[in-house]
Amino acid sequence: MSSPLTTVFLPIALAIIMFGLGLTLTVADFTRVAKMPRAVLLALAVQVIVLPALCLGLVLLFDLEPDLAVGMMLLAASPGGTTANIFSHLAGGDVALNITLTAVNSVLAIVTLPIIVNLSLAGFLGASGTIGLQPGKMLQVFAIVLVPAAVGMAIARRFPAAAAQLRGPVRIASIVVLVAVILGAMYAERANIGRYIGAVGLLAVLLCVLSLAIGYAVPLLAGVPRPQAIASSFEIGIHNSALAITIALSLLNNATMAVPAAVYGVAMSVPAGIFAWLISRRKAPVAAVA
Repeated sequence: MSSPLTTVFLPIALAIIMFGLGLTLTVADFTRVAKMPRAVLLALAVQVIVLPALCLGLVLLFDLEPDLAVGMMLLAASPGGTTANIFSHLAGGDVALNITLTAVNSVLAIVTLPIIVNLSLAGFLGASGTIGLQPGKMLQVFAIVLVPAAVGMAIARRFPAAAAQLRGPVRIASIVVLVAVILGAMYAERANIGRYIGAVGLLAVLLCVLSLAIGYAVPLLAGVPRPQAIASSFEIGIHNSALAITIALSLLNNATMAVPAAVYGVAMSVPAGIFAWLISRRKAPVAAVA
């Protein structure tokens, strides 16, 4: 379904989002891994291994049709979204850890995402490798994910005052283009959107709720400090739906595969907001006693 939306607008939209992320990143956000290795490694392990396994179980349980099943796995394989930083801040999480996880996971996803998506294509559609995310297509993802982020980082390092002024407008632009991406994906499947929302709506909310819970519980059980567990929770529970939609429409050329990410992009704000509110209320008595 090649069109200006999929070939031009979506990659530009994602590039703007990643450029905005880059404006908030520094080299220290990557080297911080050495200062909190347990928290980072635990969060990445849950993100890369546990979450796709959880999503696969939900997909099989709900008996989704193949294209939607691949779309759900694509969503689960996508790295954390920048919105996670906002929710983490509201809940009292370690936002520095959020930024580090987003930075590292965005790089790591260049390797892990195609593996999970290609396995999903083979498992649910019996697709040959020729229509999956092959090296040539992943170079496109690299170009629209890491290059804009690197440019943003370079501007922030060389011109910090200009970067500070750009962050607000670019953040607003990122929200606008993310909404446009979601609406575009839904419009592309407008004839079937009602049926698809019924099929994946509950599943998208469940994935978000379970991801938030697991992302919070696993670090706590491993002895990670609570602020870092909160950061891990939101990083694991909130995905870059714009990336998933862009890959589905632009590289996989399949609008149905974009539907789960589009539905998730709208639905996840409710459980994430409730979770942030509950966590913030829980810490309030502690702060009062202190």
